Formats: sequence, C-alpha cells, structure tokens
Amino acid sequence: MANFWRLWKILFVFTRYRLDSLVPMDQLPLSLRILLWIAPWRFYPVPRKLNRGARLRLALEALGPIFIKFGQILSTRPDLIPEDIVKELKRLQDDVPPFSSKVAMALIEDQLGQKISALFAEFSPEPLASASIAQVHVARLFGEGSEAGKEVVVKVVRPGIEKTIERDLQLLEFMAALVVRYSAEGRRLKPQEVVEDYRHTIYGELNLQIEASNATQLRRNFAGSELLYFPEVYWEYTRNKVMVSERIYGIPVADVDQLYAQNTNMKVLAERGVEIFFTQVFRDSFFHADMHPGNIFVSREHPESPQYIAIDCGIVGSLTEEDLHYLAMNLLAFFNQDYHQVAQLHVDSGWVPPSTKVHEFAAAIRSVCEPIFEKPLSEISFGQVLIQLFSTARRFNMEVQPQLVLLQKTLLNIEGLGRQLYPELDLWSTAKPYLERWMRERFGPKAAWKEFKRQLPSWVEKAPQIPGLIHGALSRLNHMDENQLTMQQQMRELSIALEQQRQQKRHQTLGTLTLASGLFAWWQAYALAIPELAGLGLVGVGILWLLLKA
Repeated sequence: MANFWRLWKILFVFTRYRLDSLVPMDQLPLSLRILLWIAPWRFYPVPRKLNRGARLRLALEALGPIFIKFGQILSTRPDLIPEDIVKELKRLQDDVPPFSSKVAMALIEDQLGQKISALFAEFSPEPLASASIAQVHVARLFGEGSEAGKEVVVKVVRPGIEKTIERDLQLLEFMAALVVRYSAEGRRLKPQEVVEDYRHTIYGELNLQIEASNATQLRRNFAGSELLYFPEVYWEYTRNKVMVSERIYGIPVADVDQLYAQNTNMKVLAERGVEIFFTQVFRDSFFHADMHPGNIFVSREHPESPQYIAIDCGIVGSLTEEDLHYLAMNLLAFFNQDYHQVAQLHVDSGWVPPSTKVHEFAAAIRSVCEPIFEKPLSEISFGQVLIQLFSTARRFNMEVQPQLVLLQKTLLNIEGLGRQLYPELDLWSTAKPYLERWMRERFGPKAAWKEFKRQLPSWVEKAPQIPGLIHGALSRLNHMDENQLTMQQQMRELSIALEQQRQQKRHQTLGTLTLASGLFAWWQAYALAIPELAGLGLVGVGILWLLLKA
C-alpha cells in the first residue's frame, strides 16, 4: 500500500509539471505515442510561467532526495542534456530548500550532548548551503592550541529523511522485481542488485561517521598532493547525524567566470580532474563517487597550477584487484582500437556469457566505435560512447556489473565537469599515458620485485615448516594414488562384470531367436501334414532348449 501511494504521488507530480512534454514523442513506438496522447494528464495545461528545466527541477525537488541525486548527475552532462535544462538542474547541487534552523540546532545539541553556546564560540543559524541529504552551518571553535578560533562547518542530516528514502527504495525494489519478472532484459540488467547496491550507498551517506572516515582516508591518500585537498575532520564533534570539519575557501568549480577572472589554467584544471579520477581508482582503489560540481571547489592559490578541493565524501567506491585489472586492460584496448581484445576481455571477465562468439562481438563493437574515432579526439564524448556500447552489448546478453555502476557514474561526472571547464578536453590522450604507466608499475619487473620483497619475510618465517609441509603433501599424494589404484581395480572388475552380462544377454537373445525359429519351422511342417519333419523339428527344438539351459 505504501508503494502504491508513493507511485500515486510520482504520477501526480509528473502530471502537475507536465513532464510528458519533455518526452521526445517522435522517437517512441506508435503504441506508446498513442497511449501518451490519450492519457488523462493531457487535459492539464502546461505551466507557461515555468520553462521545461524549471518544471523538471521542481518535480525532482518535490519527489525527494533520491530524485534530487538523479538531477545532480544530469546537471553535469551538457553534452547529453539541453543547456536550458542543465542550467536549472545545477541549482539542485547546493540550492535545495533548507529545513528549520531551530530543528537543526536541536539535533546538534542532542547528538553532541551540549548546548550550542558551550560547543562553539560562534554559530550561524542560517545555513551556508543545503543539499538533498543534509545542510551545513558555519561555526567557530573554542578549542585550544592550533584549533583555537578555527572556522568550521557543521553538517546536519535532514530529520526524518530515512523514512522518505526507505519508502523510495522499497518502491524501486518493487519496480525492479517487476522488471525481473516480466521483462526479458531483467536478468541481464540486474535491477535488484543495482537497487541493493544503491541502498547500501545511500544509507552509508546518511551516517556521517562513515562520511568522516571516508574523508579521513581520502585526505591521507592525497596528503601533500598539489592535485587535490580534503578538509580536516574534527572527530570529537562528529556523530551519526552531525559532522564538524574544517571550513574551506575556494571557487565553486561551476563558476567558470570567476575561474577565468583569476587567470586559472583551465586546460591543466580539466586534465588534473581526469588524473585525480584515475589516481583514486587505480592507485588507491578508493574513489570519491559523488563528484558533482556542488561538491568540488578550486583553490584560490596558484591559479597557474590549480588545486581541487573536494567535500561531501559520503559516497565512495572501490574495486577488487581482478576488476581493476580487467578494467585497465579494457580501457587500454579501447584506446588502441583493439576491438577483438575488448571483446575477449569481456568474455574472460564474465561480463558476457562464455558462449559469446568473440569475432561477432568485436565486429559489433567496431561498428559503434569506428565512426566515433573518425572525429577529432576532443569532440568524442565518453558518455555517448558508453551509451552506444551498452546498447550494442545488450544484443550479446551483457549483464550489468553492480560493482562498476558507481565507477561509471563517477567517470561520466568527471568528463562532464571537465568539458564544462575546458571544452577541448581530450579524455583519451589524458588517460591513456596514465593507464599505460599504471600497467607497467603493476605488472612490470619493478612490481614483481616489490611483491617479492613484500612476501619475503612471510616466506622466511614459514621456511622451517616447508619440509614438513612437503612430506605431508607427498603422503597425501601417495594415499591418493593408492585410492586411485583401488578405484581403478574396482572399475576394471565392474567393466568385466558388465561385459559378461552383455555377452550373456546376447547369448540368450540369440538362443531365443533360434528357438523361436525352430518352433516356427515345426509349426509349418505340422501345418503341411509332414509328421516326420514335424517330429524331427520337435526333437531339434528340445535339444536346442537343453543346450540353452546348460
């Protein structure tokens, strides 16, 4: 029933803002066009005072945090979404309506166990920014020593948001189950696994202690780096619903005019964004997975060598060593236009069924990619390539890999952000040298020597046990050999018995046929009134019967 009412609300919002007018009718099948044309909401007028981008933004805001997140992702894709819609959706990044300051202050006091006046030397009741999950307030610490008088931001989770998210997740699970049950594509797309992965992600974002630990790890990974900076977390002021961290000053990455005004090197800035992504994924296997412009700033220092500042680390991703290896190999083969290798890697990794004909899959990938690679690299959108590749792979039953969903989303965000900063961004030539260097470092002689040195102490420690382990292994092998010989002997005896049984059966069958032939001959002689021949035949049958019984 809860799912029903939530679905009813979604339909109501869809109708109220006439989102059907955003659907490209000419690209739909005739049956769907007819259905949309006769739908009841056609009787409601399109709100003329609101453009289509504003209607979509207001609809997503009305539907809650999960839909707002979706809008944030769309806002970073000007190559996929019309400019007027992107402009409105950007407001979802940090301009979501805030909740009551009194409620926020009460929640902070409840979580930290003290009055605001005892916790902070200064506290601003007006929120600095408000997003889909939480909002932040500016404060100043009392502190001692280096912390004295430091400006901080206090992040507070929206009260009661868990119920809204749980309701939406249940609706998504219900819809995913319907897709699996009634759609031929359901199994391949793995909608239930994707929703479950998103459930884990979104609930991790609601726990600010998890976000604080993510931010601390990312800050450690980029300590002293000129590429990326993460604010310091103050753990003594951090709980499940409240987190206090260092306040940063920077230019919002979406404020291109201000970046140009300080003579920021936009080419370096865009390329560093790509380098940061691949560094987090392949060097650390721990990446910030919510890289929309509302969470990214640029330091005001050294505009000729710009440094990123990242906040809001509630969503992070990681990959296994096996996934990293296959991903790197796929990307390199793709950059080198080695489509057969791309197809073979998809089979080897299990992303497509093992029965897939590699040459056919490679030909399909080539048909999609060759026209794209004919363009200048700066004009190629990785987002467009992914969309077309997924459409092609559907014909070969490629299954969705839930562990790669966050990675794909983050890469799309990074490319969209990079193209906003520097439209000539060449993602391919920026990423390829990094991947080649990573592969050499990971699988080259230096990597082998490094792994040998890492494992050597463990091997030395286990060296005294090796003779005993070898003796035990040989004993088990000898015992296995004896068991194998016994089994072989039993198999031979069984084979002999089966052969004897088959020979006996053949003998009985031949005798039965011969006996039947004799009886038939006797009957014919008797029928022809030749008693001598009939009597002789009967004696012959009797002798044959005795021989068969012997």
